[in-house]
Amino acid sequence: MGASSRVQAIAPISRRGPARLRLSLAGYSFRQFFKHNQGKTGHTGPQAIDLFDFVDFCSRHDCDAELTGYYFPLPVEDGYLLRLKHHAHLRGVTISGTAVGNTFTLPIGDQRSEQIAMVKHWIDHAALLGTPHIRIFAGSQPAGMPKAQARALCLSALEECCAVAATRGVFLGLENHGGIVTEPDDLLDLVRSVDSPWLGINLDTGNFRTEDPYADLVRCLPYTVNVQLKVEMHPRGQPRALADLPRLVKILRDGQYQGFVALEYEATEDPWVAVPRHLRELRNLGV
Repeated sequence: MGASSRVQAIAPISRRGPARLRLSLAGYSFRQFFKHNQGKTGHTGPQAIDLFDFVDFCSRHDCDAELTGYYFPLPVEDGYLLRLKHHAHLRGVTISGTAVGNTFTLPIGDQRSEQIAMVKHWIDHAALLGTPHIRIFAGSQPAGMPKAQARALCLSALEECCAVAATRGVFLGLENHGGIVTEPDDLLDLVRSVDSPWLGINLDTGNFRTEDPYADLVRCLPYTVNVQLKVEMHPRGQPRALADLPRLVKILRDGQYQGFVALEYEATEDPWVAVPRHLRELRNLGV
């Protein structure tokens, strides 16, 4: 079946009833403070935290937790996942998702196979944690490779991983994270082309560098399975500026979005100060 006909076959998510927004917090918000960081020794100072500490922070601030994959000690062992799941449940925290930093546009070979295998491993990890969602990336267009080829490589990797996700009950959320999905049309085309109900968009509100990012978020919302909310936005040709949080929440409500809204803090203010304030603001806005 050709890509164009497949695009027509994939429908938006069917949502019934009013919006239901569930506030979560992405571990990436405290990226500079984790003891484990992508397999390397991370922060060692008095503010150093691990994922158990992060879950405790979420419990104290009345939100759920997205446990970014970068901050798990390697190798990721089943026993660690089960202890973390146990800890989160007793603290009243739902693990809203996890996230990996894969690249699916590498040429066919060992490196690409390793990326696909890594995502499959994290599907198993997510299932054991009891979390419904993994944030994944598409990847950049390699030098000298036509964009159509990069897209085809990504598409086949997505299809292969979605086949596994379907057996484990885990959603894969393709993030608007630059590379071959810099533009919303390219992101939508990819997601619509994968014939799987377990793929959707991980909609990052701060990642579109388009003329009107708010309008592009509206376009992508019907295919969104998870939201990463940023406190800043950077429209094309304009300086970075504070996001209009009430407008973002209204977009989600008007689109009848039902699911997690994970604050992912990337601004320059100390996250220990800024994150609790932004969580309160989002809660006051009805998230």
